Amino acid sequence: MHVGVFYLRGALIKELERAGVPIVDLAKRGRWDFAGFLLRLKRALADIRPDVVYSYLGGANIFAAAARLAGADFKLAWSVRASDMDLTRYDWTHRLASRVERLLSGLPDIIIANSVAGRDYAIRNGFPGARIELAPNGIDTDRFSADPALRATQRQAWQLAPQQIAVGILARLDPMKDHATFLLAAKMMAEVSPNLHFLCVGEGPEREKLVALAEKLGIAHRVSFTGEADSASALNAFDIACSTSITEGFPNAIAEAMACGKPCVVTDVGDSALIVGDHGLIVSPRDPDALARAVLRQVESLPASGHSAARQRIVDHFSLDASIERTLLLLRQIQDGQSAQIA
Repeated sequence: MHVGVFYLRGALIKELERAGVPIVDLAKRGRWDFAGFLLRLKRALADIRPDVVYSYLGGANIFAAAARLAGADFKLAWSVRASDMDLTRYDWTHRLASRVERLLSGLPDIIIANSVAGRDYAIRNGFPGARIELAPNGIDTDRFSADPALRATQRQAWQLAPQQIAVGILARLDPMKDHATFLLAAKMMAEVSPNLHFLCVGEGPEREKLVALAEKLGIAHRVSFTGEADSASALNAFDIACSTSITEGFPNAIAEAMACGKPCVVTDVGDSALIVGDHGLIVSPRDPDALARAVLRQVESLPASGHSAARQRIVDHFSLDASIERTLLLLRQIQDGQSAQIA
């Protein structure tokens, strides 16, 4: 197995290196590096001669399909990771890429969706339903578990006092995550609960706008924009985890928070409600009042021992081993030339 990357960066690079997985740096030179990038991809494929290429997300899907059109010989699996995208919140290049991906969607031998919502969204948008299979994400429940040492270290780094209740979002600062609703709800909660502190963990294009909004709302001193952090450490430092997304596929951060024993409040988008089940509170998107009320309900019922039942739901239904086995089954099926459809 080889892993090809657009850019040689990110926390998982070191994990791949430690595992001895060969990494192919395709060295994308920015947004408009198309022809050169495709040429480097073709050369890498010619050197490796893979049986199956499994591309991840829209840009990679498009380039993998283009390489196949240009004569590279391999079985192709696409991934679908999002649902109900509001493309009006993004620039024209995202809308163009979405149309191109839809036009090329007949080329892959299989399309693997990580969520029910993502599968249904792809079908509604013209992807061939007969080639779409479901393989939900898996959570590493050894890494994501309640860890008092991680909690103490991260809370100290963030200068959280023992009595402060940390309500946080672990998500890229991106329009579809709708941190603005989180901040509006935070203002309401801050007015009635002096012990709450709000955390936005992650980076992204919305940072400057969101920092300005927190200042405008008068809650800048109650909100920390932490930047990127180790996910397991961050979630352990939380007392309550939120997701305010307006669109999702399979939101890993929710499942990871539950695996760490954290109560969650999530918007009813994508597979969020399916993941939470009866072990969290679900609210409508873009409703700061409902979000504030739900979080305050969770604050009132915070248990000293955590939500072990929430963790058990992740262990039982969304294990890493089950996700890997399902994905490998699908990839081996197309490698053997069989139909993509599997019971």
